[in-house]
Amino acid sequence: MLYCSTRGEVRGWDFRDVLFSGYAPDGGMFMPESLPVLTPDTLRCWRGLSYPKLVVEVASLFIPTQLIPRADLEALVSAALSGFSVPEVVRIARLKEGLSVLELFHGVTMAFKDLAMTCTVRFLDYFMQKENRRATVLVGTSGDTGGSAIQSAKGLGGVDVVVVYPRGRITPVQEKQMITCLEDNVHVFAGDGSSDDIDKPLRRLFADQELVKGHGLMSLNSVNWSRVMIQLAHFIYAYLEMSGVDQAEAGEPLPVLEVVVPTGGAGNIAAGCIVKQMGLPLQLVAMVNVNDTVHRTVQSGDFSMAANVRQTLAPAIDIQDPYNMERVFWLLSGGDGALVKSMMEEFQNSHRHTLPANLHKLLSDVLSTGMVTDEEILDTMRRCWEDNQYLLCPHTAVAVWHHYHCPHSPCYVATASPAKFQTAVQRAGLTFDPPEAVRLLDKMATRCLNLDRSLNWSKDWEDRLREAIQSISSARRNRVPYYNSS
Repeated sequence: MLYCSTRGEVRGWDFRDVLFSGYAPDGGMFMPESLPVLTPDTLRCWRGLSYPKLVVEVASLFIPTQLIPRADLEALVSAALSGFSVPEVVRIARLKEGLSVLELFHGVTMAFKDLAMTCTVRFLDYFMQKENRRATVLVGTSGDTGGSAIQSAKGLGGVDVVVVYPRGRITPVQEKQMITCLEDNVHVFAGDGSSDDIDKPLRRLFADQELVKGHGLMSLNSVNWSRVMIQLAHFIYAYLEMSGVDQAEAGEPLPVLEVVVPTGGAGNIAAGCIVKQMGLPLQLVAMVNVNDTVHRTVQSGDFSMAANVRQTLAPAIDIQDPYNMERVFWLLSGGDGALVKSMMEEFQNSHRHTLPANLHKLLSDVLSTGMVTDEEILDTMRRCWEDNQYLLCPHTAVAVWHHYHCPHSPCYVATASPAKFQTAVQRAGLTFDPPEAVRLLDKMATRCLNLDRSLNWSKDWEDRLREAIQSISSARRNRVPYYNSS
């Protein structure tokens, strides 16, 4: 299993190389050069596996045993998923009128990011211990990814984590999960802008191969293939649990399961498209808030960004640049790196692109979409509570809105706990008793560095983060904490 860039200029990398990278050197994103096939017999064989065992089966398709032997892979995944608050790690809530919610938020930061992040960090630590090396992880976050990266990697001897979040655009719980971590290997910056603003200097830093190689710079955003790879597992898990595949007669077409996904950076929906291409019979629906780039792209081929990211009650998907759509375009174009490079460079330079007609048709054939306003989020949260006494987070409500307007029996992906979004819960007129871990955040000390707006803020942020990365490496070499050396 080897990997290539979606922009066609990099091929033949192995899983370890891809794991320790961010964007590919040509600016693209890594994908397998060929995808394994999920046969009906394989799916039936996997029916009944626990979620951690299913993750092992999925990961083993993409990680050769020469790199991580099977016994080591099983131990890494088991350890990664051992700290979740429910024994089964993920859970399906079966509610009234065929509403089934796939709960992916039982990790330490109460968001679905914990599933892939904990596994990915274990893989990193495995290689770093074998090779006696260190890495600097650079993460831009719209709310949940940063906290998950910090909690997964805090205290690890081989990795420093640099997280940048949009100040004032995430919830207090999301922010406190990051800034209350005072471990020496955690470095948190608050940027005065949107998550898309943060992505611009980060892209340039990852494009600097001297910086990347000199300081072991890598990404734990869903830019990293390992994150997307692990996310394949929860689509397969939902299918095996909900589709009735075990009742299908041999030789008959497998049943199709519709999965509805709240979508921001599009890592989750890209995972769905990949596993569908591998043979899993899915009908995929991507639901967005008013930051509707994915919706417009699927509906009309208008792959363009609005002038500004709009703040909503679902802040983790307040994203106008759904960067993982690059993987979807590459997949649907048959791996046409030249086409994807041309498309994405135009989009990044002008913030707009019109999809070629054939690619737009392929995209609309595999993906349906919808857009939900803040008021519709609140209405959905109220209705679900009234019908089921079941509280949705606002992102999950973006997906579940589809249930009340296109009623049938698909699977709805719950990406976060409502405990992280108390303002939205209150605005819906509902109440929620947050868990002890959330209440304790208010009593903890905090640490954060600011990235202020300026006339040339994007370049200033790039320079400031570059200086921080270099200083962190210097402090590491001198065996002193970065904050004590600054």
